[in-house]
Amino acid sequence: MPVTIRDVAQKLGLSIATVSRALDGYPDIALETRRRVGQLAKEMGYAPNRAARQLRRKKADAIGYILPSDSPRFADSFFAEFLVGLSDETAHHPFDLLISIASPGDETEQQIYTNWVQTRKVDGFVLNRLRRNDWRTRFLSEQGVPFSALEHADEALDYPRIVIDNTAGMVELVLHLASAGYHRLAFIGGPEDLIIHLERLAGFRQGLEIAGLPFDLSLCLSGNLTSDAGYQAVKRMRGLPDSPDAIVCVNDETAFGVLHALHEMGLKAGQDVGVTGFDGVQASRHTDPPLTTLDVPVSQTARQLVRMLALEMTHQPLTERRAVILPRLLARQTTQRK
Repeated sequence: MPVTIRDVAQKLGLSIATVSRALDGYPDIALETRRRVGQLAKEMGYAPNRAARQLRRKKADAIGYILPSDSPRFADSFFAEFLVGLSDETAHHPFDLLISIASPGDETEQQIYTNWVQTRKVDGFVLNRLRRNDWRTRFLSEQGVPFSALEHADEALDYPRIVIDNTAGMVELVLHLASAGYHRLAFIGGPEDLIIHLERLAGFRQGLEIAGLPFDLSLCLSGNLTSDAGYQAVKRMRGLPDSPDAIVCVNDETAFGVLHALHEMGLKAGQDVGVTGFDGVQASRHTDPPLTTLDVPVSQTARQLVRMLALEMTHQPLTERRAVILPRLLARQTTQRK
């Protein structure tokens, strides 16, 4: 016969109500009691009735992630690694992961968030690719829905977040290029209201100033974070009278398109034109030649965001509501001139 909650309660000498609240993670049950109940339930093979549990607690036992993209981007290396991290960490918690996709700032995006909140499809959200004055953070805060985020878009709001030191990372990258002998640097960014675009562009300009190199507005282009954007940007840049000798990309996916375009033109990345990315996705080490980039532990970062959200959802103390990651420079062949 299947193990019941009554069996667990009798074994521990606790009431059924106490065991039920302990399994549901209620903060009014001592942490040690919750630990003991959870451990014994696992040892005895107790599996709660999920539907009844959700109805009783008025919870979905799920977190939501709406991938912000204009097109299906599950093949994008960053999103692939980010989703792996979310999935792996969610498996260690008593809730599911619900995923959808929507164009950033589009009406469809707002409809999905509103629907998931109003119908209680999820109990919390993980956000990334935040925009300046991002409506999502304000909406979720006003609705009282917990969320954690990669990046910080509104200083007036306090929520669990992980912040990449984009500016410091870009400064180091530009100085690396300058020391390698590159002197005319271009920047291919993302949408102009995107936090990572704004911060990485600021770091790029700051690095140029420190290195004593000029900033040329004609060599600063916006894209959509895709390889196609990088490919098309190179085609435009190479038509300029004084084309760049190095191209700094806002992310690795953009850099992959740059490498493709240079190869078609018969130019060698590194020797003819320096190329850099940002994010350090696994695929960056396997390009030809391997891509110089700033490494961010994408999968581990996603896992940490889930852990932060889990504590927020269960009203447990979160000792660090703001974690900072300094990206690590991975200097590879795309910035070697010899």
